[in-house]
Amino acid sequence: MKKEDLRIVYMGTPDFAVASLKALVEGGYHVVGVVTMPDKPMGRHGSVLQASAVKQYAVSVGLPVLQPEKLKDETFLEALRALNADLQVVVAFRMLPEVVWSMPPYGTFNLHASLLPQYRGAAPINWAIINGEKETGVTTFFLTHEIDTGKIILQKKLPIAETDDAGIVHDALMELGAGAVTETVGLILAGRVEAIPQEQFFASAADLRPAPKIFKDTCRINWDQHPQKIYDFIRGLSPYLAAWTELVAADGTALGMKIYQATKEFVDHNHPTGTIHVRQKGTIDVATPGGYIRLLDIQLAGKKRLPAEVFLNGFKEIENHTVR
Repeated sequence: MKKEDLRIVYMGTPDFAVASLKALVEGGYHVVGVVTMPDKPMGRHGSVLQASAVKQYAVSVGLPVLQPEKLKDETFLEALRALNADLQVVVAFRMLPEVVWSMPPYGTFNLHASLLPQYRGAAPINWAIINGEKETGVTTFFLTHEIDTGKIILQKKLPIAETDDAGIVHDALMELGAGAVTETVGLILAGRVEAIPQEQFFASAADLRPAPKIFKDTCRINWDQHPQKIYDFIRGLSPYLAAWTELVAADGTALGMKIYQATKEFVDHNHPTGTIHVRQKGTIDVATPGGYIRLLDIQLAGKKRLPAEVFLNGFKEIENHTVR
């Protein structure tokens, strides 16, 4: 079968999924339909509907779009069957029921932003950085019953630099993933896939590092840690959802504060954890066990995001505060 004859249904929603869809389209593959999330209500009263990034691209190149509320809805399943796909490709979408992933004769494969079986879950990029990993990557694998557990088709690796945050790694993996998707489709089309069970990559479940969904409470900084741990935590959550803390005045009043960028310093000192020090002009240093975290890019609740030196112009009494 020629690649232009292989009928592909693509499933995805956010920006991360656009690059892979674009690579398929521009690579000459026959994408017969796109499945994405329903338009999201926006604005104060929810009166404006915002299409997903994948839908916006699909519409721009004239691809048919399905937007089911429920993936087991019979109307949707009939429309999906009518597309008569040979293969389904999933990138950053929802967990699919078997009736969907088992539909095409060539199966359904997913692109995941980690080196599976490590970092199964909703937030693999964030957790890899938070945990101080030096390397990550992307994996394509065939879907099966349990999420992120299917047989691995191929992997591509990406080094994580010491200064990389989640946004930088996200964008790099997005492009790396697009290449992995087209390469995987090519392997499937050529009948050269040797899918490997994930169990061959680890000795026991205890060896696995999870990547659960991140919530606001997950993002609160624990200052009673070594500066390296805090530094990795901050960059692993930047720019979204962003690590946060409370800035506490002498009278006990507190304001939420997000931290988007920081640096670390390892040094012995006698300052209590969480105390704030302006050790050089225009700098904000927080004492932690074993050193300091220097805040570079911050945002007080209800205020604009600012570089630390600009923030200090309007908040000169910062040393009368602590963080917790």
